[in-house]
Amino acid sequence: MKRTDLAVLVGVIGIVVMMVIPLPPSLLDFLLVINLGLSLVILLIAMNVGEPLQFSVFPPLLLLTTLYRLALNVSSTRSILSVGYAGEVIQTFGDFVVRGNVVVGLIVFAILAVIQFVVITRGAERVAEVAARFTLDAMPGKQISIDADLSSGLITEQEARERRRTVEREADFYGAMDGASKFVKGDAIASIIIVVINIIGGFIIGMAVNHEDFNTALSHYTLLSVGDGLVSQIPALLISTATGLVVTRAASDNNMGRDVITQLLSYPKMLFVVAGALALLGILTPIGWVKTWPVAGVIAFGGWRMLSRLRADAVAQQAQEAKRETEEIRTPESVVSMVPVDPVEFEFGYGLIPLADAAQGGDLLDRVVMIRRQLALELGVVLPVVRIRDNIQLQPDEYVIKIRGSEVARGRLMLGYYLAISPGVDDPQVVGVATKEPAFGLPALWIGPEMRERAELSGYTVVDPPSVVATHLTEVLKRHAYELVGRQETRQLIDALRRHHAALVDEVVPNVVGYGEVQKVLSNLLREGVPIRDLATIVETLADAVKTTHDPELLTEFARQALRRTITQRWAAPGKPLTAITLHPGLERQIAESIHRGDFGAYVVLDPRVHQQMVGQLVDQVRRAMAAGQHPVIVTSPHIRSHVRRLLERTLPDVAVLSYQEIDPAVDVETAGVVNVS
Repeated sequence: MKRTDLAVLVGVIGIVVMMVIPLPPSLLDFLLVINLGLSLVILLIAMNVGEPLQFSVFPPLLLLTTLYRLALNVSSTRSILSVGYAGEVIQTFGDFVVRGNVVVGLIVFAILAVIQFVVITRGAERVAEVAARFTLDAMPGKQISIDADLSSGLITEQEARERRRTVEREADFYGAMDGASKFVKGDAIASIIIVVINIIGGFIIGMAVNHEDFNTALSHYTLLSVGDGLVSQIPALLISTATGLVVTRAASDNNMGRDVITQLLSYPKMLFVVAGALALLGILTPIGWVKTWPVAGVIAFGGWRMLSRLRADAVAQQAQEAKRETEEIRTPESVVSMVPVDPVEFEFGYGLIPLADAAQGGDLLDRVVMIRRQLALELGVVLPVVRIRDNIQLQPDEYVIKIRGSEVARGRLMLGYYLAISPGVDDPQVVGVATKEPAFGLPALWIGPEMRERAELSGYTVVDPPSVVATHLTEVLKRHAYELVGRQETRQLIDALRRHHAALVDEVVPNVVGYGEVQKVLSNLLREGVPIRDLATIVETLADAVKTTHDPELLTEFARQALRRTITQRWAAPGKPLTAITLHPGLERQIAESIHRGDFGAYVVLDPRVHQQMVGQLVDQVRRAMAAGQHPVIVTSPHIRSHVRRLLERTLPDVAVLSYQEIDPAVDVETAGVVNVS
C-alpha cells in the first residue's frame, strides 16, 4: 500500500477517534487551524481549475471535510461543557472577533449561517441538481455524436473510447456533486443546532454544576459557543463557496482568475461609462466628489490602459501575420506545401455561400458528414474529408466537384427555388426554368415556392437546392470511390479489421497478401459498385486464391464469387427474380478467343464489327427491359466477365455485368434476352 493511501486511511480513522476520545485543548487548536487551512486550499483549487473534471475528487473530499468538521464540533463541545475551555483558537474567536460582546457574536453567527444556508448552499444544491439532470439527458446525444464521428472517420477508435469515458466521468461527477451538495446543507443545519445546544447546555452546567450566577454562566458559555460556531462556520462557508464554484464552472475552459480578468476587461469602453456614472454620482448626490472621483479615476485609467493594450495587440498581430505571410512566400518549404492536392474538393461561386455558412442557415457541412457516414455504411469505405471552399472564378450559382485536383462534375443551383424532377409526363401548368437534374441527368424545372404544391400534386419530385447538391455529391463519390482507396486507406481498413479478426489479419496481411494486392482488389470491387464492408470474407478469399495466382483481375473475380450474396442482393429486388441478359455461347467463345495477355495484363482484341453489333443489341435489350420497369444485368461466363465489363464500360456504365458464379442460388433468374452476333 502506498504512503498516500495509508495517510488517507489513518486520517479517516482519526476522525472517528476524535468523536470518542477527549482531545487536549492544544491539540484541538492545531486541528482547528488545519481545518481552516484545508478549506482555504479547497477554495483556491476550485477557483483555479479549468473544468470540473480536473477536480473530480471534490465530492468525496467534501464528505470527508464535512465529517472532519463535525468531529471537531463534537470535541470542542465536549471541552466547552466539561471544563469550560476549548483552546486558544475558539477563545480568540469569542473574544477578539466579536469583541467579547455576546449579542454581536450571536448576530454575526446568525448572519454567516443565513448566508451559507439560504444563499450559497441552496444555490449550489440547485445548480448541482440541474447540472446532473442536464448531463444525464445529454448523454445519448453525446454518444450518438461520438459514434457518428467514428463512423465518418473523423476520430479513431481510441479517441472515441476516450471521449466516451469523458462523457461517463462527467455524468458520474455531476451525479456525485448532486448528492454531495446535500452534505453541505446538512452541515449548515448541524452547525446551528450545535451552537444552540452548547449555549443551553453550557448555561445549565454553569448554573447547576459550577454554581455560577446567571450573567456569568450566560456570558462565558455563550462566548465559547459563538467562538466555536464561528471557527466551524467560516471553513464551512469557504467550502460551500468552493462547491458553488465547481458546479458553475461548466461553461468555461480556463481558471476563474483568467476568466474574470479577461471577460470583465474585454470591453474597456464600458469602464469609461462606469467612471462617468460614479463621477456624476459624486456631483449630484450628497455623497460628495471626494469619495467617488478617486474610484472613478482608477476605473477610467484602467479602461484607458486596456484600450491602449488592445490596440497595440491588434497592430502587433497584423504585423506578425504580414511577416509570417512574407516568410511563407520566401521560404522554399511554402512551395512544397502547395504541391499536394486534396482527395475531394467542392468549390462553389460566391452566390452559393449561404449553403455552407451556418450563420445564414446553411447545413452543407453537416450534410457532407452524413454523406461520408452513409457511404461508409453502404460501401464500407471511409472517404477522406471533403475540402469545401468558394471560388471567385466560377459563376455565382455554379459549383464544381473535383477528385484529386481534377474536375469530375459541375452543376448550377438557383437559391430560393426548388428543383422539380419530371415524372415523365409534363404538366403545362407547372412553369419554371428548364434544366437537368445534375446527379442522374433527368429533365427538371427550377420552380418558385408558389409552384411547389402544384408540382407535387402533378407527380413531380420536388427537392431543395441543398438536397440537390448532397445527392449529386453522393453519386459522384460513389462513382469515384475506387479512386480514393489507396494503400494508406487500405492500411486503415485492415487495422480496423484487426480489432475483430486479429488472427486472420496477423496470418494473412502482409505475410501472404500484401497491402498493394488488397488495395487493387478493393479498388476493382468499388469500381463496379460492389460494397467492401465484408472485408473479412475478402481477405480470407484472397489468402486462398493467392496460392494459385497474383493477378489482380483474377483475385477480384474470386472475391466477387465469395461475395455472391451481397452482389445479388444489390441488383435483385427483394422477392423478385433477377432480370438477366445473356450472351450466346458462340459470342462468348469469340470473346474468349480474342483475349491476349501481355506485359500490361490481359486485354481483348475483338473485331470492331462484332463489338459494334454486340453493344448495339445490348443497348436495345437494356432499353426494352427498363421500359418494362425492370433493372436488367448482363450475365456471362466467369473467365470473360471482366473483359465484357471493360468493353461496355463507356456505353453502359450503370449496367452491372455478373458471372454465373456470382448469382446467389436462392434467387430466381429471369432471362430478358440473348445477344448473338452472326
